[in-house]
Amino acid sequence: MIVTADLAISLDGYVAGPGVAPDNPGGDGAEPLFEWIHGLASWRERQGMTGGEENRDSELMREWFDATGAVVMGRTMYDLGEEFWGDNPPFRTPVLVLTHRPRPTLVKEGGTTFTFVTDGIHDALDRARDAAGTRNVDIAGGASTVRQYLREGLVDELQLHVVPALIGAGLRLFDDVGAGRRDLEPVRVVDTPLATHLKYRFTK
Repeated sequence: MIVTADLAISLDGYVAGPGVAPDNPGGDGAEPLFEWIHGLASWRERQGMTGGEENRDSELMREWFDATGAVVMGRTMYDLGEEFWGDNPPFRTPVLVLTHRPRPTLVKEGGTTFTFVTDGIHDALDRARDAAGTRNVDIAGGASTVRQYLREGLVDELQLHVVPALIGAGLRLFDDVGAGRRDLEPVRVVDTPLATHLKYRFTK
């Protein structure tokens, strides 16, 4: 079991555009970060839909889905996604939500539960590890949550899906991840017309 972070990112380093809001969860101009995923068979299957492209991008998404046994996310990501995900969210695993606002655990269809954790990132990760069993824990986002785990050296593998677009403004993934050098070992590079998929392992 390892801790992963898996995100789509623009060529200029943004994981969301400016103006993120409940009716605009990706931010202004950020459509390229997410549009490439929506046509993939593995993604559509996860949303309860049929059809879609069976290609290398779809295989990589399915690999991530199958390997992930629990998810950690921030409260903003949860609030932005709650209505969109509906009664049958795509996670199919326990989700630990970092928050300062307690809320009872929500049990959804398909195996997703949302547990709201008020005791910080370490407690959330410990709970996620317990829930994941032999599968991985993924730090889903948003950017602030991923940065907190990067700063503490708690992420083992980082996978970035670099889309061929410049967004120009918004939320950068690697702003304020703390001082000091951290080396990464390349695990694989997969280049497709939709994205360049970069997978790294942090060296200890």
